[in-house]
Amino acid sequence: MTYEPIWGSIIAWYLFLAGVGAGAFATSAFLSWRHPEATTMRKVGHIIAPIAVGIGLVLLMVDAEAGFQNPLRFFYLLGNFGSVMTWGVVFLGIFMVVAVAALVLDLLKRPVPGWLENVGAVLALCVAVYTGALLGVCNTYPLWNNALLPILFLVSALSTGAASVLCVSIVHHADEFNMVGVLKKFHFCLPIIELLLVASLLFITQSNSEAGYQSVMSLVAGEWAVWFWLGLVFIGLVGPTILETWLLFFTSEKFEKSRLAHWISFASDAGVLIGGFLLRYLVVIAAVPLPVATPLL
Repeated sequence: MTYEPIWGSIIAWYLFLAGVGAGAFATSAFLSWRHPEATTMRKVGHIIAPIAVGIGLVLLMVDAEAGFQNPLRFFYLLGNFGSVMTWGVVFLGIFMVVAVAALVLDLLKRPVPGWLENVGAVLALCVAVYTGALLGVCNTYPLWNNALLPILFLVSALSTGAASVLCVSIVHHADEFNMVGVLKKFHFCLPIIELLLVASLLFITQSNSEAGYQSVMSLVAGEWAVWFWLGLVFIGLVGPTILETWLLFFTSEKFEKSRLAHWISFASDAGVLIGGFLLRYLVVIAAVPLPVATPLL
């Protein structure tokens, strides 16, 4: 008999913060490629990345309990490279080293080498995918054990990471925010892709088992329906898409650079962050396990 962990809100926060941190670093790498003039925004991403992931790792240790009682158990994971958790420890550990190194260089006002930025971006993508793969190893939960989940969490990580950088930049670096048109258009596409992935995930899950069907029904028409439709779908995905479509394609350049437009963008990006957390929380909390057959005595 194998033991399947039952996770709750702390793990949802860990998955969310790890995704935000990974996405923030990837956003900085994107800015160095497409908007090298946005130097302060790149530093914002470098600040968010290790802080968000670091807090997430602390929450993971709190949830695991044994992380504090017996820290060596985390190092034992490194002996099993057939485990998703082992690769997660490797990706997170190296990513934190790279992210902290980039932050230190920024604080010392020294340039971050392109190779370090690129390595960090690749590791960020690995961390983002891992957060979905971690749930997928639990075979008894159809909502988790789905090949689309790591892709969905990757897209969400890129979206929430960019949103975190944009939110801070709107408040403190509006001049640079006005310059990053390519980033804003790229970010605009992500909630649309995420919405399609959520719909696909639910469609596949509801048809593969009774437990999968119950999981999906609890989201779309049951206990978690309000959180799903109002929180995730409207506030987190559809709302930001509507606002950004209007700002990017139906307003004048002058208005787009106005302070009012900035605060509308802030509301849109805040909605993306709310949706990013709710995605992970709802996926974790609404999952129904497959029934376990017990042998007759």
